[in-house]
Parts: sequence; C-alpha cells; structure tokens
Amino acid sequence: MSDLPKFSSRIFLAPMAGVSDPALRLLCKEMGAGLVVSELTSIHAIIAKERQLQVENKKISEFIEFSEKERPLSVQLFGSDLEALGRAAKIVEPFFDVIDYNMGCPAPHITQQMAGGALLQNIELTQKIFKTLVSSVKKPVTLKMRAGVNGQFLFKDIAKVAQKEGIKMITLHARTVRQGYSGKSDWTLIKDLKEMVDIPIVGNGDVTSPELAKAMIDETGCDYVMVGRGAMGNPFLFRQINDYLRFGSYQEYSAKHRIEMFLKYADFAINYNIKFSNIRQQAMRFTKGIMHATKLRPQIMLAKTVDDLKSIIIEASY
Repeated sequence: MSDLPKFSSRIFLAPMAGVSDPALRLLCKEMGAGLVVSELTSIHAIIAKERQLQVENKKISEFIEFSEKERPLSVQLFGSDLEALGRAAKIVEPFFDVIDYNMGCPAPHITQQMAGGALLQNIELTQKIFKTLVSSVKKPVTLKMRAGVNGQFLFKDIAKVAQKEGIKMITLHARTVRQGYSGKSDWTLIKDLKEMVDIPIVGNGDVTSPELAKAMIDETGCDYVMVGRGAMGNPFLFRQINDYLRFGSYQEYSAKHRIEMFLKYADFAINYNIKFSNIRQQAMRFTKGIMHATKLRPQIMLAKTVDDLKSIIIEASY
C-alpha cells in the first residue's frame, strides 16, 4: 500500500451528504483545503452504477464526480458487506488518491445497515473490513469515526485494530453517534487518540473559526484538522485558518465576498450533476447572516434554475 499523498495544508474539508459536492470542494480547495473528501457513498451503489455505466461505455467518475483540480482527493465509502466492499474499493481506486472508510455517520438509515457509526460496536467485523480494504487496493486507506455509540467511548479499541491492519490515518469526530451534532465535542478524546497510535490523527468537531482550529491543534497535538459545518457557505475559512496558523492574523470577508463566492460556486455547479435542491440550499448557506437575508430566503426557495438564483442574489447585492 502506498503512503499518504502530500497535503498542501493541515486543514481538510469533511465529507457532508448533500453539501460537499464537487463545486463546493473545488472552492474549498482553491481557498486552501489540504484535502477534500467526497460525500459518503454506498459500496452497493458503486457496484450497481458501474454495471450501468459499463453498458453506456462510461466510467464511475460519471457517478462520483470530481475535478482534477481537487487533488489530492479522497473518496469516502460505507457498507459492511466484505465482498462488495473489496469490489467497490477496486472500482474507485484508479480515480482517487485516498480511500476513506466511514465509521462515523450517525444517520439512522446508515446505522440500521450495520454501517457508519454502528460499526463501532462490532470490532470483529471492523477488523475484517480494514483487512479487506487494505488488501484490495494499493492506494492508502484512511478511517473516519466517532468516539462511540452511546456513552461508551469505543474508539480506542478500533484505533488499535486500524493501525495494526494498515490504516494510514484516522479522523476522530469527538462526539458519540447518539449525540449526532448536538452538545460539545470532547477534544480530550482526540488528544488521547494521538497519544496512543503512531499514525497521523485528524481532529474533527466544532472548528468554526481560525482561533478554534489553532486551539484544537495546541490542545490535542493532532496532525490535521477537519472542518465540516464551519465551511458551509464559508470556504474562506480555509484561507483564514492557514493564515492564522502561519502569521497569527487573517482577513475578514464581507457579505459582498460571500455573494461573489456563491456566484462562483453556481458557475462551477453547472458542470456537475448536482441536484438543484442542493444548489438552492447552498445559496441559503452563502447568504446566511448577510443584510436582507430574511427577505432573500423566500425568493431563493421559489427559484427554479441556477440562473434564477444568480439573478436573485445579484439583485440583492445592489
């Protein structure tokens, strides 16, 4: 198995269903994200889609879309069927630089499949999953997980197995599955993880500002920081964090900058098969908190096309 690629910065974009689409990932990459990760993708969907695409003489990149400008690029998989897992990993391997495995998603429709965060409770199956992935591909395999399911912190046992089986990097979202995105993430767990394994650790949870990113690094010793909700509608955060880590200061971005960034997002989005409902939600995020946002929202929700969205937001900026 090859080593991890070289990352241009210590700040990564988290995989977020319906959010971290290829247009947003490209913006975040341009703003200084060291690594971007695809939305989590079912191993069974990959296999089924490949069959269909082969008939049409197309590649899996027509299903999991990306730009070469995003590299290094990670694809995140979920699913616990070992045969399907190995097959899906081989299908996506030629197109991505890193294969990431999800053991953190708290959504019931994922955990009910014995996938995502639910796997934290099954260490025997988890070991087989890691072994299958690592033996199936030559690209580096990484892991994203939660601290536990309920009140129990199960991540330490999983991390030991992951390192033993050849996982190259672990991202810990320092909440339990039951917490979802509520409450406060416990960064001391990231520190504990960093101290017990020899592979790179990515801290994740509640980083919404440059100051918090630096605090996480200082308090936990983590190698990298993954930003999720803090980057929604705010790709500038990556540049701000990088500047703060290097120089101790950073630029503030105005409402005008955010509007310009959404217009750039919209131009990128038309090159991909992104659901219009998702693009419309991105418009809501980019305009959150700006002047007249409450008046904008009903207009955004009534928009039917990307051009409609652009017109509404351009008009509101004058």
